[in-house]
Formats: sequence, structure tokens, C-alpha cells
Amino acid sequence: MTGSYKAAGVDLDAGDRTIELIRRAVASTYGPAVLAGIGAFGGLFEAAALRAHDDTVLVASTDGVGTKTLLAAQLGLWRGIGHDIVNHCVNDILVQGARPLFFLDYIAAARLDPQTIAEVVTGIAEACRAVGAALLGGETAEMPGVYRPGAFDLVGTIVGVVRRSQIIDGSRIREGDAIIGLASSGLHTNGYSLARAVFEKWDLRARPAGLEQTLGEALLAPHTCYLEPIRTLQQARIDIHGLAHITGGGIPGNLPRILPPQLGAEIEWGSWPVPALFGLLRRAGQISGDEMFRVFNMGLGMLVVLPAEECGRALALLGDGAYRVGRVVRRQEGEEPVAIR
Repeated sequence: MTGSYKAAGVDLDAGDRTIELIRRAVASTYGPAVLAGIGAFGGLFEAAALRAHDDTVLVASTDGVGTKTLLAAQLGLWRGIGHDIVNHCVNDILVQGARPLFFLDYIAAARLDPQTIAEVVTGIAEACRAVGAALLGGETAEMPGVYRPGAFDLVGTIVGVVRRSQIIDGSRIREGDAIIGLASSGLHTNGYSLARAVFEKWDLRARPAGLEQTLGEALLAPHTCYLEPIRTLQQARIDIHGLAHITGGGIPGNLPRILPPQLGAEIEWGSWPVPALFGLLRRAGQISGDEMFRVFNMGLGMLVVLPAEECGRALALLGDGAYRVGRVVRRQEGEEPVAIR
């Protein structure tokens, strides 16, 4: 062994090359509010850009894309997971009514490949530009011994803003409210450990019967961002009572997070088209229906709770990919909060 950091597994030159490759993509997300970004020890974002009111509230969230990165590595398709992490985080603060301000990423691997990192960060920058968020900073960590060779971790943190009077927290949900489901593009960023186990020996470049794309393309479809459809409803003054981002735990695990204690929800199975990928997963893995709903989004990435009398107008505004899928009901003691019938 030679006495160098590179010999120990960390290539500082690769880190420098990575910064140069991503500098332009990152800077493309900056607006006048960004006072310091890439290269600074800390990103600076001018508070005046918040157009602050007395009731301005900052909203923050952090998440990762999980083992979807392993599929991206198998196929050498990296840019999509950059979109995944941004869109997931945007949706997480969107459910409380917040618009995104800036985003930070964390990328870790046993060994950094500058081209791979550049492809991921380019995807992150594209997604940030699409939602008007600055990619304010990030970290790339090379950690041999912590990560297996070829392993890759991607985490994102987002900060957004909402006025206190406009926070959506589910407290105004009432019995009889309608539930609209917004279509997902596929698995999004959840359930990949189970999906990878099911398809471990399958050819990801083949197109199984029933799919309109290869299995790998279907599995890597980027996480849908719901910022625009929710903005459409808000601009039309639709009275949104609650929003639920359907991530890990599926509908049964996420919808109850916004329901008042005495209320539950009935979801009508068959009221929306379930993408063929989910049926393929269920058959190939011999997975029960209950388990499918607990692990996967089953074709609905966002649920919107609103007064029943506004449902028709909301569906007309949203167009394709929006479905009335259920209603809010009074829940008896001991009953499960979500019933899928």
C-alpha cells in the first residue's frame, strides 16, 4: 500500500472533476435570490425573495430514492433518479401548500465516477428548473468500506414557503368530502427492494407482455411532480381540504396522516386504471392484494380531498390522469382508517 488517500480508496481529483462537470447545470437553477451557491461552504438565499408576510412559514423536507439507484446502475441510466429525488421532495412540501425555494443534494458511493455524478446532478438541475427551485448546494461523499462497490446513495433536502393562513393540513376535512386521485408514472421511489427481488432474474431490457416499454424503463420511470395540477386547482379557487402524497406505506399508510381522528376514507377499487406494471409485479411475485397496497402506490401518486360539490369542476380542470376514487366517511372506534372496496 502507498501512503496516499487515493490508494486508500478516495480520489480527490475525481471529486474536483465532478465539481467542474456539474458547475454549469447547478448554476442554471440560480435566480437573483441566490447570493452564493456551488463552491461556497454554505449556500446563501436572500430572504427578501420570500416576499415575506407576517405569517410566512418555511417548510422543509428530506428524503431519498432508496434502492432504485441499483436499477439505475444496472442499466446505466442515471438522469431520471435526479428528477426522482427533486419531484419526491417537492410533493412532500406541496401537500402542506408550500412552493419550493431551494434544494440541496447528497450523493455517496464507494467510489465516485465524475460522469455518473454529472448525469445525476444534471437531472436534479433539470427538475429544479422545472419547479422554479435553486439547486443551492450539495455534497458528494466517497466512502469505501461504508458502501459496497457499485452502490450509490442519493438524498435530497428541500426548503419551501407558505403563508400560515394557506397551510393545508387536513384539519378542514369533513365527512362526505370527495377524494380525487392523480395518476402516478409507476412505482415512483418506493417498493424497489420488493420489486428488485421479484424481477431479480428477469431481463430488464426485454418488454414483457402487457407493458408498452421495457421492464427497466417501466421501473425507472421518474417520480411524477404534482406541483402544476395542484397550482391549477388553487388558481381556480378550488377549496382543497387535504393532500396526501402516496409514498412508502401506500394509500393505507399515507391517507390517514391527514384525516381528522374521527374520520376515515372509502377508496373504490376499479375507479382508476392501474398501470400494467403493478399487475405484473403481483403475479410474478405472488404478492397479496393487501401487501400490494401497503408497499406500492398502485397507480395513484397524490390524493386530493375537497368538497364533493367541487369535485366535478376539479376533474374538468385536471383532465386526463385525475379520477374520483373515494370519499370521506365517519369512522367507528376500532375501524381501520382506510377501506379499499
